[in-house]
Amino acid sequence: MIKQFTNSFWERLARLILRNRIAMLIAIVIVTVLFSTQWKNIRFTFTEANLLPDHHEVNQTYNAFLDIFGEEGNMIVLGVKDSTFFTVEKLNAWNKLAESFKSSEEIEAVISIKDLQKLIKNDSLKKFTLEPFIKDSLSSSKQLDTLQKELFTKYPFYDNFLFNRDTKTIRTIISMDKSIVNTSARKDFVMDVLIPRIKTFEKETNIDVRISGMPYVRTLSSQNIVDEMGLFVGAALLVTSLIFFFFFRSFRATFISLIVVSVGVMWTMGILGFFEYEITVLTAIIPPLIIVIGIPNCIFLINKYQQEVKSHGNKIKSLQRVITKVGNATLMTNFTTASGFATFILTESTLLKEFGIVASLSIVSIFILCLLIIPVLYSFLPYPKERHLEHLNRRWINSFVGWMERMVRHRRITIYITSIILLIVSIIGIYQIKISGSLLEDMPQKTAFFRDIEFFEQEFDGIMPLELMIDTQRKKGVMKLSTLKKIDQLEEAIIDIPELSRPLSVVSLVKYSKQAYYNGNPKYYQLPTSQESSFILSYAKNSSNDTEMLNSFVDSTGRYARITTFMKDIGTDKMQDIEDKLQTKIDKVFPEDRYKVTMTGKALVFQKGTTYLVKNLAISLSLAIILISLFMAYMFRSFKMIIISLLPNLLPLLVTAGLMGYLGVPLKPSTILVFSIAFGISVDDTIHFLAKYRQELQASNWKIKRSVYGALRETGVSMFYTSTVLFFGFSVFMISSFGGTVALGGLVSVTLLFAMLSNLLLLPSLLLSLERNIANKTVLREPTINIIPKDSDDDEDENNINN
Repeated sequence: MIKQFTNSFWERLARLILRNRIAMLIAIVIVTVLFSTQWKNIRFTFTEANLLPDHHEVNQTYNAFLDIFGEEGNMIVLGVKDSTFFTVEKLNAWNKLAESFKSSEEIEAVISIKDLQKLIKNDSLKKFTLEPFIKDSLSSSKQLDTLQKELFTKYPFYDNFLFNRDTKTIRTIISMDKSIVNTSARKDFVMDVLIPRIKTFEKETNIDVRISGMPYVRTLSSQNIVDEMGLFVGAALLVTSLIFFFFFRSFRATFISLIVVSVGVMWTMGILGFFEYEITVLTAIIPPLIIVIGIPNCIFLINKYQQEVKSHGNKIKSLQRVITKVGNATLMTNFTTASGFATFILTESTLLKEFGIVASLSIVSIFILCLLIIPVLYSFLPYPKERHLEHLNRRWINSFVGWMERMVRHRRITIYITSIILLIVSIIGIYQIKISGSLLEDMPQKTAFFRDIEFFEQEFDGIMPLELMIDTQRKKGVMKLSTLKKIDQLEEAIIDIPELSRPLSVVSLVKYSKQAYYNGNPKYYQLPTSQESSFILSYAKNSSNDTEMLNSFVDSTGRYARITTFMKDIGTDKMQDIEDKLQTKIDKVFPEDRYKVTMTGKALVFQKGTTYLVKNLAISLSLAIILISLFMAYMFRSFKMIIISLLPNLLPLLVTAGLMGYLGVPLKPSTILVFSIAFGISVDDTIHFLAKYRQELQASNWKIKRSVYGALRETGVSMFYTSTVLFFGFSVFMISSFGGTVALGGLVSVTLLFAMLSNLLLLPSLLLSLERNIANKTVLREPTINIIPKDSDDDEDENNINN
């Protein structure tokens, strides 16, 4: 019943499409216009990707920290390392540049050399006062020499914060307003104010200024994503259309295919706008992805149309058979591809959910467009010319198919041995795969801002904030000397870790206060003793300026303290080691019944997110395999056929994973996507081959060898065409400046190439070797759905359509 309903459905659909050609085109135009009205809702991301679900413990800890201390990734850092910098003119120009940013409404505070303050003891008022190092501007070399001597020898509080006294590197800290740091106002400030002023300064002083900090890095990284999305779409259209034209040698067919995928891209952008999703590093690759996936659909439909025309010369009958025969098969293959993407919806990561929703809906959309546009447009066009059909008898492709047939016929043992060797070698490589949680690894490494990141890592030991929050569980518990000593011990552990920078906390301020109490003598930069603490802290309490500085490190109730350090760009393994070392020290120093110490910060959140995604990789891929297995079971109703169909598609995934191990490509958010995407696409070839194989079995009265070779000759050309398009189409992503996108494109391309060979060599070999077990009417029963219907007499339908 289901099979009869399916066949009649496609026949009715063919009549509906071809009878209402104008209406179909008008409907497509209307839907496209409606989608275009949603483009205004498309937003570009202004935050880094959060790979963890909102309810995850790490996210909850981070949000709790933000509630107490506010946004921690709001600093832009300017740096200079130049032997000619320490002149009166250039230092004054540097201070003037920093001063110019203070008037911008997007800026909360600016701290430069001119803003540095000496903490001075005022005995008459029993408090500390602040005195600037530079009162107005430098006027003589003597003042400059005095300034350098004081900064680099007497005030360790500022060392590794605004300068590196060993390399004489100077930096300025610009704190953005926390309320706008994750909005479009951040981009406007960075692109329209910050960068132009710095370029002017560089031109006037001939000094190279380094820029970094999370707001700046995220702005330029997001801009690169936007720029590359247009580049990918253009490159994908160019590459796939050239390959398409090379195969078909028809401007008409190429132009129709470009119309289909271009409308598909418009619909994809409309889907993004409808859901009001942001353009992220993942959603940005969907439009070119739809082009790459859409062109193979066009190949199958146009190739079938030309085969039918060549066979009997009847255009209307050819178009009807394109829909009734290839339409069902294309639906099934697009369904499996969409299923591979849809598995990401089941993860708890918002980033992956959005990617899965948009990608799967877009794949369904491109199928609908192919099925409607191609038959309708060809119905208005004249018959294909003889030269347009020459590719059907091209010798070189027939030679390739002939080679595969000879390999399957005479070299099956060689195919099995090669497959086993590849399997063993791949498993060895898999054990060498490492997990990477690097926030910077996938960023454009050839850009100036990435080189600036490396500069600050070298000079100031990193830019990615790592925060430790101490909850004393009582009001004003932070300023107790016992608590300060515990914080100091934890800071010593941080200093001993080379991947972390010198920490900043309330302890640094208290040490600075003691130094000030002893008239600025740097040897007293240490915590006060119990005898000293009462009168030193009393001075601090009387100092309003000191209180303002304290607010950066302690909350308003005095219950919570923060330790801020900056981390180098390291992988997940090293991060786990650092976390373990710090946790061991925390457990030793802070009693659990009196203190609660948590680690957080953007660096840690990203590291944990990578680990979370890797753990979900097996779940996502397993879901894709189960889903597609159920589909194959429903389609072929044979458990043995499910196993045989999975083997040629799992082997390429293992080979790719092995290559990642040997080539040192780590598992990370970008490369994790490869396996589900590639599996969902590669299984399409299996469906086409097995569907044709079953049809050949019925036509040849269950003669196995004839059926296998017939299916190989029939599907080999289309598989080669589509796999070539997919290989070069995904290779387009390798022009990206983002390492993750390059890895994604290269790995999917390699996987699909192996999948084609596996489906054309290993799959038919298995069918021949196991023919007695699977190729009989009992095991391979009548399918629930006929993917490729039998040929039938369509004259009556043709007359109806013509009428």
